[in-house]
Amino acid sequence: MFKIMESAARAAPRPSRRAFLGMSAAAAGGLVIGLRVAPGTALAQGADAATGGEVFNPFVRISPDGLVTVLNKHLDMGQGNATGLATLVAEELDARHDQMRAEFAPADVDKYKNFAFGVQGTGGSTAIANSFQQYREAGATARAMLVAAAAKEWGVPASEIEVKEGTLSHSSGKSAGFGELAEKAAALPVPGTVTLKSPDQWVYIGKSFPRLDVPNKTVGAPRTYAMDVQRENMLVAVLERPHRFGGKVKSFDAGAAKAVKGVVDVIEVPGHGVAVLATSTWPAIKARGLLEIEWDDAEAETRSTDALFEEFRSLAETSGPVFRNDGDARAALEAADEVVETTFEFPYLAHAMMEPMALTIHMQGDKAELWFASQFQTVDQQTAAGILGLKPEAVAIHTLYGGGSFGRRATADARYIQEIASIAKVWGKSQPIKLVYTREDDTRGGYYRPMGVHKVQAAVDADGNISAWHHRIVQQSLMAGTFFEQFMVKDGIDATSIEGVEDFSYRAANFTGELHSPKVGVPVLWWRSVGHTQTAYVVEGVMERLAGAAGVDPVEFRRRHLTGATGSEEHDADNARKLAVLEKVAAMANWSGPKAGDRFRGVAVHKSFGSYVAEIAEVSRREDGTFKVEKVWCAADCGVAVNPDNVKAQMEGGIGYGLAAILFSEITLTDGRVDQENFDTYQPMRMEHAPLVEVEVIASAAAPTGAGEPGTPPVGPAVANAILAATGELPSVLPLAKAGMV
Repeated sequence: MFKIMESAARAAPRPSRRAFLGMSAAAAGGLVIGLRVAPGTALAQGADAATGGEVFNPFVRISPDGLVTVLNKHLDMGQGNATGLATLVAEELDARHDQMRAEFAPADVDKYKNFAFGVQGTGGSTAIANSFQQYREAGATARAMLVAAAAKEWGVPASEIEVKEGTLSHSSGKSAGFGELAEKAAALPVPGTVTLKSPDQWVYIGKSFPRLDVPNKTVGAPRTYAMDVQRENMLVAVLERPHRFGGKVKSFDAGAAKAVKGVVDVIEVPGHGVAVLATSTWPAIKARGLLEIEWDDAEAETRSTDALFEEFRSLAETSGPVFRNDGDARAALEAADEVVETTFEFPYLAHAMMEPMALTIHMQGDKAELWFASQFQTVDQQTAAGILGLKPEAVAIHTLYGGGSFGRRATADARYIQEIASIAKVWGKSQPIKLVYTREDDTRGGYYRPMGVHKVQAAVDADGNISAWHHRIVQQSLMAGTFFEQFMVKDGIDATSIEGVEDFSYRAANFTGELHSPKVGVPVLWWRSVGHTQTAYVVEGVMERLAGAAGVDPVEFRRRHLTGATGSEEHDADNARKLAVLEKVAAMANWSGPKAGDRFRGVAVHKSFGSYVAEIAEVSRREDGTFKVEKVWCAADCGVAVNPDNVKAQMEGGIGYGLAAILFSEITLTDGRVDQENFDTYQPMRMEHAPLVEVEVIASAAAPTGAGEPGTPPVGPAVANAILAATGELPSVLPLAKAGMV
């Protein structure tokens, strides 16, 4: 499955853990951008000729009418990277914003790899971070070629040509739009180097740039999403999957199902379940409900989450592999006058994106096409090719917008690609097939945020400084058994389980971190902010308790532990930026302490995906003793904000997503079967629970970092700390609804 990924990884510098987790290419050690073909070589146009545009490089195409199409090598699942990358090209090309368009690039790892992964894919909030330089160079290259074409056409020096808002002009009065010169420009040699604008010359970067995807989404344009795809003579497939993870089909009776009008066939799909093929969605779903299947659960996960939590709690009381050890935390705890001890429990969480999984395949002899929101194009292409017995290049992937993902569409084993390719293989006919997941399919389908238990013991000395911190994590590994294990698991330690703790940067005299990675049969997957979703809650909750033990205001307590040398230059640099967002959010909220009239406030600050976010949550207490989140203030530093409005939107969305998780959401299992099915039992955020949100983006000259995920981790602990201020108890078992707090 992973041969392409392996060869791609060998061809590029091996990314560090930090690079994989979302740092910019520059910060990850100067990874080669590899944008242009060799100097002096004319760029090919063949593959894109049918689109009616001239190709300047793998990322920019200009049509005769002057429209500039930017090919997005990432997936845009609502976070707005298609607009962000188009903004970078428009900036260096000096185009008008209304002439910009965005399309998704084809699956081609050589041209479109993500430098953080070594393959073509989107995740870890890396889209803008690793493409910032690359797409600016793409725009500057196209601009230079247009200028060269104009100079040659007009017989004037290139240095005398001005480019502004999509028009090239000369003092002689000559002028032309991009479209008029595109064909001649694309035939010229590609410049070996280009000069990029300095920040003081930026017209679009750092300003508001209208989202390119909004018009089509607003009017419901066809083929925007995978659910929209319609092909001639297409069949719709739904799959009845095992009711327990790891179960298999023993036998089935499809007699009643086949009698449903519109059903074409019912087939067993080895390793996946039983598929119903029909002429449309409803008869397929109706017929599936009539299937009689006997399951073989001999190798299935049959434990309930209650039993799993018992196992996890027991492990949290035992020593585990050490991932960080500074000083002697155990001895310091034994010598402390008072020890703060808390055990935190986190449930499984579903991604619950608005558009459930859907994808269409069409096999035609020795080639195949797929239409869907591909988040890991290289993995998806390799997986489909392997099952269908084709060469990877014979599998064309048409990437569409994703109606959300939060990690769900980036499965390391490409499970949903396995399903559709296997269905097509068993069916064996040259006919388009669309596999549709219902909401229930997706909710019960696994690939959840891992459940976890954290036990922390910490103490402060007589001066109010952290003297000891012992942190033990029990969490199922995300990476074990996947291709990414070679990058992300070292000596049994999964980097995604400990992120946010391994890089703990508050000043602490003694610190020890341990990890248990129990094996569970429930498939798990990265979830928006990955490990940070749990570690930020734990670290910031314990910080709040330590502030109380020291008798120090929570903001002041963090301020003290973010100033002064930590013994690590990296941590000191991190702390300076954390302190800046902390001071900013405190000023935004006019912080004067955890109590604000008849309301209560909590604060949290956290770094994830290279970005620094501080949040303050304000809650009110209802007459029945439950709490309502009234307002959240957020200050974010994500380096250069290509589009500040979009960064704000991502912070707002991340806050709402994180609130749903701590307030209501959980996946539970009874005897191995998932209890939740839809939004009535797996509750998302609703308008009645949504707080006011105020976001400030700190201006920065640092390299761009993540924006899609970093807003999520701090909101949970900020709310929990506000409840601590109100009750004297820190909520340590999620969701809060389980304890009747909301």
